[in-house]
Amino acid sequence: MSTPTIWDTRRHRIVTRKGGWRVGHGIRVGGYSLLDDLVGKHTYFELLFLEVTDRLPAPALARWIEAAFMCLSFPDPRIWCNQIGALGGSMRCATSAAVTAGTLASDSTMYGPGKSHNAGEFIAQVVRELRAGASIEEIVARCTTRGGRVRAPGYSRPIASGDDRVDTLSRLALELGLRQGEHLDAAWRLDAALRSLGGNSINMLGYLAALMLDNGVGIEEGHRVFTMMVNAGVHACYCEAADEPAGTFLPLRVEDIEYTGAPARPLPRSAGA
Repeated sequence: MSTPTIWDTRRHRIVTRKGGWRVGHGIRVGGYSLLDDLVGKHTYFELLFLEVTDRLPAPALARWIEAAFMCLSFPDPRIWCNQIGALGGSMRCATSAAVTAGTLASDSTMYGPGKSHNAGEFIAQVVRELRAGASIEEIVARCTTRGGRVRAPGYSRPIASGDDRVDTLSRLALELGLRQGEHLDAAWRLDAALRSLGGNSINMLGYLAALMLDNGVGIEEGHRVFTMMVNAGVHACYCEAADEPAGTFLPLRVEDIEYTGAPARPLPRSAGA
C-alpha cells in the first residue's frame, strides 16, 4: 500500500493552523481568542501582523507599520493606482471592485508595495556581500550599468528624487526604540555612496525593507504585511469620483483619440438586400 501524500491527507478536508470560527466556541487566531484576548487589547495592525506571521509584534513595531501605511496613503488621483480607483468611482463600479483593482495595480515592479520584495532581497544581498568582505564601492559598481544608471531596488523613485517619508519614518523608529541593525547600517552606507555620485538615494521602500529585516521580519513576511498599504489613498480617490457626476473623471472627446487603424470604408450592403 502506498504512503498517503499530502493530497490524500487533505482530501475532503480544510486544514489550517491560522485558527477559525467554531460556532458557540468563539473565533481563534493562532493561540488567541479574537474576542477575549485581542479585541480592545491590541490594535488592528497587531492583528494584521499576527494573521500574516503567526506571532504578535511588539506594540512599537505595529505602530511603526501603521505609520508606514499612512505614508503610502496619498489621496492624489494622478497616482497610477489611485487613478484606477477614481475611474472606478466615475464609472459607478462597486466600492470593493474599484478599490481592489486600484490596490492590485500597486503590485508593480516599478513602485509601491509590489516593489518591497525586490527591495528586501537587494538589501539582504548587500549585507551578505559586506559580510564576505566586499566594499560599498564594489557593490555600487556592480549595480551600475554601462550607461551609468544604477539598478538598486529601494533607491530612487519613478518621477521624483529624494523621499521625505524616510526622514519621518526614521525619526519615529528612533522614538519607538526599534532596532537599527546591519541592514539599516548597510542601507545608509549605500545611500551615502549613491548620493556622492549624484542622483539616487534611499526611498521609503528601501528604508522599510532594511528596518523590517533588522526587526526580525522576513522578506516574504514584510511583503505580505504591506500588500494593502495604498488602500486608503485608492479609497479616497474612488469616493471623490463616485460623488461627482458619472463619467467626469478624465473625460475624452472623440477628437482626443489618435486613431491609427484601417482607413474609413463604406459599410457593405447585406447579402439579402
